[in-house]
Amino acid sequence: MYQSHRALLGEQAWAALASLAPEKTRETRSLLLRQGDPATHVLLLCHGSAAITRRDGSGQRTLLAVRGAGELLGELSLLDGGVRSATVIAAEPCRVHTVPASDFTSFVSDHGLLHKLMRHAVGRIREGDEIRQELATAPAAARLAAALLRLAAVSGESTTGSVHIRLSQEELAQLIGVSRNSVVQRLAPWRAEGWIRSATGGGLVVEDLGRLRRIAESR
Repeated sequence: MYQSHRALLGEQAWAALASLAPEKTRETRSLLLRQGDPATHVLLLCHGSAAITRRDGSGQRTLLAVRGAGELLGELSLLDGGVRSATVIAAEPCRVHTVPASDFTSFVSDHGLLHKLMRHAVGRIREGDEIRQELATAPAAARLAAALLRLAAVSGESTTGSVHIRLSQEELAQLIGVSRNSVVQRLAPWRAEGWIRSATGGGLVVEDLGRLRRIAESR
């Protein structure tokens, strides 16, 4: 696992950056950043988790990464002057600070952070490449298990007990590049065995992360 931006910057710098914009709450499935939009701001994710996805030329959406609290979102396109290269959606209720581009770039310059952030971005790109390789080669069950594990890991909940995954089956299908029916079929035996169940209000509750890990590693 790569360290978070909060750990990279340190608590003092992270708090100073967050103070540049008020904190706002975004609900599950909220669009945080849209692929192709201009880079007008960066988001500080202070609570919750978000899924980073990209659409290809045919409109197929695939999962690039899952990010948790303590991450910057959209900083790379802002630093290199390009448009958003991916879409980011809230995987659960999130609290974010929306820092305007000019304030963020001034902060990075004043604190000498550009080199650190670019090195960090390279590591994240490599992580995305690993996920894309997984999506291209792993069976659907392993891909689904791996995606659920990533969502659980950044959810902020205990990873030793039950974990609530708030995305729908359709959204999970889009994240791993399969049909909704494929997700339903993979979940059915897991539900029957009692270590995955439907959550009140939507989403899934994972009762046994160890079983998911074994399936994810079975590829």
